[in-house]
Amino acid sequence: MISASFIFTETDLDEEFFQLDALIAQAAEETPGFVGKENWVSPDGATKNSIYYWTDKSALQAFSAHPRHLEAKKKYDHWYGGFHVVISEVVKSYGDGAFDHLTPNSRPVKKRSAQI
Repeated sequence: MISASFIFTETDLDEEFFQLDALIAQAAEETPGFVGKENWVSPDGATKNSIYYWTDKSALQAFSAHPRHLEAKKKYDHWYGGFHVVISEVVKSYGDGAFDHLTPNSRPVKKRSAQI
């Protein structure tokens, strides 16, 4: 599994941004190999992180070549104060099973003790 983290700060988001952003989200969801997306915001709200999960590198590459994604990349400086992208291979993912996550749990889930 591959994750692509798009870390950014925003400037002036206009109607064109929101329309293109919706089309990009749709393109991602329609790309074979798309697993899902989650978003995080820094405590001060200034920095945001959209993390996309893909089954493999070829799925991410297919999305990267999508015309809507390429269009957005050309216009990024209209809406973003800056950005940083981190492409990572997910080599392990685990938790206690208390909630679902996009990445598979690679360890057996232990039964949680009752809270008193």
